[in-house]
Amino acid sequence: MDQPRYADAQRATRHMFIRDLVLSASIGVHPHEHAGRQRVRINIHLAVTDQGAANLSRAPVGQDDLGRVVDYETIVNKARAIATAGHVQLVETLAERLCEACLTDERIRIARVRVEKLDVFPDAASAGVEIERRNA
Repeated sequence: MDQPRYADAQRATRHMFIRDLVLSASIGVHPHEHAGRQRVRINIHLAVTDQGAANLSRAPVGQDDLGRVVDYETIVNKARAIATAGHVQLVETLAERLCEACLTDERIRIARVRVEKLDVFPDAASAGVEIERRNA
């Protein structure tokens, strides 16, 4: 299977990303992880297309119009809300919720999310998971 291209001229897609967003989350399966919060690093990569969105007809290509693009502040705010909404046992669950939230925007064709717990092992920078989901 071919690796997806997030920015692709033939498919008219842009690569929108959030890199190294560090948040405090209640996450983990162990009893001591339920007692406090841990630092997690979140990376989000999105393949965004102009196709299929009604509001894009408002402005010609190249127009400097926030309504034509996926707003990265909206994505960051969704990530913050999801990461702080309550205890989650698995980084996989957090990653799935983040992907699901991103894919509610029909312009987002592919969402790749990496969630890393930063303070799990003293001899490792992080431990986590990366998932990718597509809009139908």
